[in-house]
Amino acid sequence: MNDGHVTIPEPRNEPVREYRPGTTERTSLERRLGSMATETAELPMVIGGKAVTSGETFERRAPHRLELELARAHGARAEDVERAIQAASTASGEWARTPWKDRAEIFLKAADLIAGPYRDTINAATILGQSKSVHQAEIEAACELADFLRFNAHYAERIYADQPLSVPGVRNRTDYRPLEGFVLAITPFNFTAIAANLPTAPAMMGNVALWKPSEKQVLAAHYTMEALVEAGLPDGVINLLHGDGALVSDVAMTHEDFAGLHFTGSLPVLEHLWKKTGENLGRYRSFPRIVGETGGKDFVIAHPSAGVESLVVALGRGAFEYQGQKCSAASRAYIPRSLWPAVEDGVRAMVDEITVGDVGGDLSTFMGAVIDDAAFRKHREAIARARREGLEVVAGGGTDESEGWFVEPTVLRTEDPQSDTMVRELFGPILTVFVYEDARWEETLDLVDSTSPYGLTGAVFARDRGAIREATDRLRQAAGNFYVNDKPTGAIVGQQPFGGARRSGTNDKAGSVMNMLRWVSPRAIKEVSVPAEDWRYPHMGA
Repeated sequence: MNDGHVTIPEPRNEPVREYRPGTTERTSLERRLGSMATETAELPMVIGGKAVTSGETFERRAPHRLELELARAHGARAEDVERAIQAASTASGEWARTPWKDRAEIFLKAADLIAGPYRDTINAATILGQSKSVHQAEIEAACELADFLRFNAHYAERIYADQPLSVPGVRNRTDYRPLEGFVLAITPFNFTAIAANLPTAPAMMGNVALWKPSEKQVLAAHYTMEALVEAGLPDGVINLLHGDGALVSDVAMTHEDFAGLHFTGSLPVLEHLWKKTGENLGRYRSFPRIVGETGGKDFVIAHPSAGVESLVVALGRGAFEYQGQKCSAASRAYIPRSLWPAVEDGVRAMVDEITVGDVGGDLSTFMGAVIDDAAFRKHREAIARARREGLEVVAGGGTDESEGWFVEPTVLRTEDPQSDTMVRELFGPILTVFVYEDARWEETLDLVDSTSPYGLTGAVFARDRGAIREATDRLRQAAGNFYVNDKPTGAIVGQQPFGGARRSGTNDKAGSVMNMLRWVSPRAIKEVSVPAEDWRYPHMGA
């Protein structure tokens, strides 16, 4: 027994490594990439702490090297989902009774493992399996994931420390209970860190979880689970299920113990899952929590006072990093006519220099391939349609599927601010520009606000402080994360809590105390030192 007041270490963002040529860190990562590229990993599910194989496997290949088979994962059957629910139920009582600091220590150790001995493996799996550049993998698969685990432990401490007022003779306290049942975490392909955060955030607050990662992210998910197990995560607290998300959700969301959904993915899928929850509402022990983030049609609007050089850099990084496969990626831009000639020259020169290719074989590459065949064909058709409809291809526009799913960074210019690529979320490296007349700044702000049903991220570029203030006010509902003179991507845990409203999701802000509060069910406890022994009140005296 250890008595003493223990505090969670003050979190700090994990430093980002640069992987400059000739450095030890680069050599080490290249060595792990090389060894991983020679393996075809067998990826079982993890149910109740045990590796489970179903025999119903699917493969994962590198999007930028289609001949490279990275893994074969075992997909869940209905009986595997039932088994995972039972394992979670078995683990839930002891896990809920585990002191919160003991729970937090497991995830803090996992953060140290991911930032330390697992760093090369997590990064390599993300580079190869999800076709991320070394920089894009480093900032999220290693650093952001470690940040989520460390900052969430800090947020948990803040929640548990928030206690009510007590008065003489009465002691009040709040018991922050986990939800009664299990949380289903359905996670996306594009961010290893988000995929890990969705099951671990509820688990840190005492919940048990079923984790269904994207089939396209299974390799990094496998090694993330390995790190959690090595850190001491008890059997059954998080159960990893690969395969068909519809099958997993059909079984899990009809169970009486379904207590919450933590989701990041497409808008149609979240809408479907929400309806499914409503259809089964009478089955549940309690009303499930739904925390969801979908997508965005994220914007950059430039005022005539904007600096051209910084604007061009933001458009390039914001639109083309990770092939535009970020829910926060810039996909529509509004540029004043007075700045457009210089901006056009800048983006053309930039696109000409951007390298696209094998991100695992050459760490200097800026862009890899889009995630799969379906994404490739959607982007190729969108560019072809834009050409048919008379949009100007300012830069890029090419596609190549001979070795991988490659789409060039593409800049389109439209005369119609409601054209297809200005409105539709494409989730690829396609940026559409609308050039507006300088005098129509206010009208253009209204256009930005009304064009898309989403409300995730956006950015304004201006040197004029009045213009910044006006854009910040007029676009208040248009973006849950709003950037001034910066690209609309790259939220950092502890600095910019992430999430959007409107059709972009529930805006519960991953990487903040707000998200962690969603995974507790508070109980108020009042204890009286000297209970009353007379039912009469003073006003009743003679």
